[in-house]
Amino acid sequence: MKKFVLILLVFSISLSHATAQEQLTENQKAVQQSVIKVFEALSNRDSISLRDYCASDILLFEYGEVWNLDTLIRKAIKLNTAKDFKRINALDFIHTTVNKDIAWATYHLHSEMDRDAKHVSMQWMETVILVKEKKRWKIKVLHSTLIKRT
Repeated sequence: MKKFVLILLVFSISLSHATAQEQLTENQKAVQQSVIKVFEALSNRDSISLRDYCASDILLFEYGEVWNLDTLIRKAIKLNTAKDFKRINALDFIHTTVNKDIAWATYHLHSEMDRDAKHVSMQWMETVILVKEKKRWKIKVLHSTLIKRT
């Protein structure tokens, strides 16, 4: 009986700990919103909003290359002139941590894109580091790993 009570107690503590981690702080929510806004800006081909949610010295690690904000804008917005372009993103946050004015988050990104009468579905796992500038979270580093492209 003692073993059963001990197992039940350990399980209860583990369950309450897991539930507590699901409760996000206001800062964690703000961090996640900044990440979401970056992908909304990419979907809308909006370089002004994109700049607003990225640090000016952002580094992006994409496809084995190192990009800066100008590279991202050039490749994702300026060269993307397809009239039928449409991008829908879904982010599934795995973990978000805030420590004073620095935060990091890991998430799965799934994007459905239409361009030039072609449809592409892509999945990534990404990690971002954000800094708080003038009371706003901005992406400073983004590392992307392509999982699947169909």
